[in-house]
Amino acid sequence: MQGSSVQIKGRILYVTDDLALLEKQLAGEDISYDVEKNEPSLVGNISTDELTPGWVCYYYDETLARFCLVGLRGGKVGKDAIKNGGYGVIVSGISKGCGSSRETAPYSELKSGVQLVIAKSIEKIYRQNAQNIGLLTSTDFGLIERIQRGEAIPMSEFTKGLDPISAAIVEHGGLFAYNRARLAGKTTPPAVTTGARPMTLCEKILAAHVIVDAKAGQLGAVAVKPGDAFFARTDVRFSHEYVTPMAESLFSAEMGKDAKVTDPESVFAFRDHLTFLDLVMPRAHREMGLKEQAEELATVQESFTKRQGVKLYGEVHRDGKLVGSEAICHNKVIEELALPGQLVAGTDSHTCMAGALGCFAFGVGSTDMANAWYTKDVRVTVPETARFVLTGLLPHGVCAKDVMLHILSQPFFKTGQGIGKVLEFAGDGVRAMPLDERATLTNMAVEAGGFTGIIEADDVVVDYLVKQRGLVAEDVRKRIVKADPDAKYLATFEIDLSSLEPMVATPGDPRNGIPLRDLPGTKIDIAYGGSCTGGKKADMDMYAEVLKLALEQGKKVKDGVHLYIQFGSQDIRRYAEAKGYLDVFAKAGAELVDPSCGACIKAGPGVSDSPDQVTVSAINRNFPGRSGPGKVYLASPLVVAASAIAGKIVSPDSL
Repeated sequence: MQGSSVQIKGRILYVTDDLALLEKQLAGEDISYDVEKNEPSLVGNISTDELTPGWVCYYYDETLARFCLVGLRGGKVGKDAIKNGGYGVIVSGISKGCGSSRETAPYSELKSGVQLVIAKSIEKIYRQNAQNIGLLTSTDFGLIERIQRGEAIPMSEFTKGLDPISAAIVEHGGLFAYNRARLAGKTTPPAVTTGARPMTLCEKILAAHVIVDAKAGQLGAVAVKPGDAFFARTDVRFSHEYVTPMAESLFSAEMGKDAKVTDPESVFAFRDHLTFLDLVMPRAHREMGLKEQAEELATVQESFTKRQGVKLYGEVHRDGKLVGSEAICHNKVIEELALPGQLVAGTDSHTCMAGALGCFAFGVGSTDMANAWYTKDVRVTVPETARFVLTGLLPHGVCAKDVMLHILSQPFFKTGQGIGKVLEFAGDGVRAMPLDERATLTNMAVEAGGFTGIIEADDVVVDYLVKQRGLVAEDVRKRIVKADPDAKYLATFEIDLSSLEPMVATPGDPRNGIPLRDLPGTKIDIAYGGSCTGGKKADMDMYAEVLKLALEQGKKVKDGVHLYIQFGSQDIRRYAEAKGYLDVFAKAGAELVDPSCGACIKAGPGVSDSPDQVTVSAINRNFPGRSGPGKVYLASPLVVAASAIAGKIVSPDSL
């Protein structure tokens, strides 16, 4: 247990929009900040990709401190700049820690000597990861003056507004310390005492998974409400090679080197992120020894899964050659693992994609997963739900990706109000969508800072699971959870799908959505159709639709443009092959890539290698540096394919 107050030592780094002021601070000069006027202005939406870029995550120990913030836009933060800068506090604008669930981001700050992160708003997964490792966070800018006066800050300043479990974790200095106290009987999570009440879809699923008595295996509460905190029993736990090694290191250090994963049959691992890294790794990174460091991630994960009896979805060989991965984790979770009504936890922010099946699925960090391997439990604070009622039918040339880019561009999300909320999609417009299109909606809920996205399961889901897995329809229907008609929502938004049009998100943030018609003909170098979001069967249908049309007109991919189409799983590739799409793609000039996260994580064909390059991409996020140094515009599969033909960002109607 930490003391009743904490002395924050060291300098304060203000992450300013003014690069000259940032450079001054990095050179050793302190500056002043006017809280009332917000001067100088602070950088907002600092993603975890900027805190620890993908290549930095090949490390999973204190080496991470040497590269803290090296991916920050502007390129002014160098190796060891934060670690050697003597900073105790880092201050920035809205949505600190958006994007990936990587725990390496706050860990790099903590191991750089930073004790406290202050921001105008803090993303849900980043905040929870920070709590888990003992990094303090706050949105109270009034603390700055108190710290400068040398005042010891009461711990209550960092726990106010938190649920009892999160507060106790902060007070104990992290999740492992808290769990040691819990298992020793020195602290006890509060019982869920909420009485019967109408509940949303997510609230009902969470209520069923509340751990009432861990020793007796008793699960289920009468009801839960927003703000209730508890440990919940998982049905599916998964990780990938980017995170498994760090989680395994924490697991062994805390539980002992001979510790065993509990119920390994419900634990899964994926070799999906770095399969093609060798094809695109820059020489400078090779010279740093990062090739070997990255390869170690896969080796450590494979060793862990063999020792623990955990199923590994690994690499695939065809004709004696390595061609890619079996699947991107999120696609495979839908294809084989998750079911309606379940609770799914994965070490990836896009775990929420499985919400398309009507389950509660969300991303966690390394510490949460290491704990869950042993206990099968994850801590949850019941989130509020924003309901999106979609009506009408999408016009020709408009798809679910356009719906999400429209939703993300709204003030509710651009101002950070969506952070930590559930996005529940409902209405006739959703029910008319195939499962793959629904998965685009739930996948991108996290781009709004959301806790997760979810859609009530129906016959579309039942039919899919019967056909895909051979399940019995009635057994699936019994699992379906429905919201109560009089459930209460934080907000309800009604969207007429027939009024929507093709959208793009301009470089820097998925929330930068604008109508495509407002974007002048922007020339492109790369068109990328892939990732968990853009590599599904329905996406293959869309790429094929546009490319067939182009071929009929005697057109192919524009000279000087590379079109990459990457499959989300081998099952999706087989689907495309059976439909004759592989031939269409090849004739049109597309370059086909087997499953892997690839370019979306700057680790495969489709990445840019120059700041001057422009990409139009079907991936889910375009934070600075995410897919290389170039500019990335987000768009639908239809727009990606059409743009590859035109050589500039256009809608299919323009072909």
